[in-house]
Amino acid sequence: MPVDPASKPAAAWVSILAKYRDPNPARSTFEIAVSLIPFLAIWAIAWWLLSISYWAAFALACLNGLFLVRLFCIQHDCGHGSFFANRVLSDWTGRALGVLTLTPYDVWRRSHAFHHASAGNLDKRGMGDVVTLTVDEYRARGWFGRLRYRAYRNPLVLFVLGPAYLFYLENRLPFGMMDDGWRIWLSSMGTNLGVALTVGLIVYFGGLMPLLLVFVPTTLVAATLGVWLFYVQHQFEETQWDQPEDWALHEAALHGSSHYVMPGILQWFTANIGIHHVHHLYSRIPFYRLKEVLRDHSELAEAQRLSIRESVACARLHLWDEKQRRLLSFRQMRAAYGVI
Repeated sequence: MPVDPASKPAAAWVSILAKYRDPNPARSTFEIAVSLIPFLAIWAIAWWLLSISYWAAFALACLNGLFLVRLFCIQHDCGHGSFFANRVLSDWTGRALGVLTLTPYDVWRRSHAFHHASAGNLDKRGMGDVVTLTVDEYRARGWFGRLRYRAYRNPLVLFVLGPAYLFYLENRLPFGMMDDGWRIWLSSMGTNLGVALTVGLIVYFGGLMPLLLVFVPTTLVAATLGVWLFYVQHQFEETQWDQPEDWALHEAALHGSSHYVMPGILQWFTANIGIHHVHHLYSRIPFYRLKEVLRDHSELAEAQRLSIRESVACARLHLWDEKQRRLLSFRQMRAAYGVI
């Protein structure tokens, strides 16, 4: 039987995982090529299909959202400095991909670094995460505050309206970092300029149809899948949140992050991001080496496993119960505490 990873301190895994951190430049270049070339080719084919069938073009554009998810995951690795050993090369690769993913690289990298440094800390919520109240915080709110939180946690808002708002609107300005200097603004405005030029060229050469039936479906599908992936990585029943005095970085990384088990094809498109507990324990591991970790350490392969079927139920979890130490649905909270 596999050994429970909790049988050793989470921090002990850091030295073990360090041997997987070195990227392979040839492998990294290959991973970009097999992601970017098909993405651009499918984009071109979908555009060409507009002259034959709008529906065919739309369907192909939606499929291409999977390749855009993979490009975002590569951008994510660049932000951690794990994709290329050369930091400058990683950063500029990430910035270029940010135009395609509609995500200002340096802005996102800073907020994501904060997420990694504070995930599971109840005193440091609000940047780079899904807003999560405790049961006590929810009970202390008035009716309007509870209504707002319920609206925010509604699946329609989180997974339909939310992704469009986040990637089309919120990413256009560095919210939460307005006073963090010119580099943040340069990243934000530089990405906006690149996106504007891209959209302008699409409309100039093809009119509105390539924009509405190719660009929008591709980016929106990718945004929706990306938000869902991020959600299930930390919003599962037995995740871990603690008050600052009880919070420990590596314990939160291991026990507060899921191992999202997907079919091989989806694991490829999502660049192994489902192996999230290992990623949070040691974020410098390139995505294509995460499976090596699971192969060599069965206790991590069995930890925090969450199937696609099980993950669907996570959308109904809303509040962290500090007494039971698990996420509850509103219905469970009402049954336990009698609060609407």
